[in-house]
Amino acid sequence: MADTRKRYRGGVEALRDVSLQVPRGGVFGLLGPNGAGKSTLVKILMSIVRPTRCRGTMLGFPVGHKATLSRVGYLPEHAHFPEYLKGAEVIRYVAGLAGVSRSRTRQMTGELLTMVGMQDWGNQRMGTYSKGMKQRIGLAQALVNDPEIVFLDEPTDGVDPKGRLEMRTLLQRMRDEGRTVFINSHLLGELEMICDSVAIMDKGQIVRQGTLKELTEKSQRYELRTRGTVSAALASQLSDDGVSIDGELMSVYQSDPAPMQPIIDAIRSEGITIVELREVRQSLEELFMESVGEGGVGGTQKGATPPPPPREGKETAS
Repeated sequence: MADTRKRYRGGVEALRDVSLQVPRGGVFGLLGPNGAGKSTLVKILMSIVRPTRCRGTMLGFPVGHKATLSRVGYLPEHAHFPEYLKGAEVIRYVAGLAGVSRSRTRQMTGELLTMVGMQDWGNQRMGTYSKGMKQRIGLAQALVNDPEIVFLDEPTDGVDPKGRLEMRTLLQRMRDEGRTVFINSHLLGELEMICDSVAIMDKGQIVRQGTLKELTEKSQRYELRTRGTVSAALASQLSDDGVSIDGELMSVYQSDPAPMQPIIDAIRSEGITIVELREVRQSLEELFMESVGEGGVGGTQKGATPPPPPREGKETAS
């Protein structure tokens, strides 16, 4: 999708010229602070909110086309199911709304309960479930129509660490099955472990997007650990050259490894043994804070270029 805009009455602009590419068959994460426009964007893709302007395709049809709705699944952030219904009944009810046949519904209800780890609680009422159990049922109902794209809004919210691990396993399974998983979440650590690609939103705009490897490959620093400390004279010289020294640990804030060799040579000249040298790459959290920090849209990044529009002939999920 490209040039997507959403302006509400009163002049509030939730989305401004958003361009987004989501490759099929992967796990995609949408990040951003509260009010960045993430939920609005997802609701446009789900045809829940009508955009002011939008051009692009999803599953081969224009964004918002009703033909795509039967091929997507959705778990909203605050999913509410009647508490008097049993977990299995929620799945059957949503399957009925999706037009799934009764025979297929009977077959897949147990399959989905097992898939999300709720096979022993499917006949208990929703009102007795914990938040994490409700999220599992929410994920199961999002899969009743065997969707090609699954939109998940904060899927691990309220889920304990064991449940989060199981949820990641489920998401990996969906990816392996060829589904596109679109996650909107603020849990950066969770996304870093599961996502293939991400986009970061700030103030209604996409400020970064790409594969996780591409975005985080930038080296933040090199850390060098020694056995013993260097002399005061060398420590002063290295500090003047921008090396941070904390006892036997030195940090060199460079993305280029070339300046490391003179530092290594200087340390060895004093007979100091180097026991470890490692490159510390940028984490997703650091990338996020850099992107949405001070300095306007795009954070502290200078000279940021907008994401490219979708390429003709390249298959994308949205």
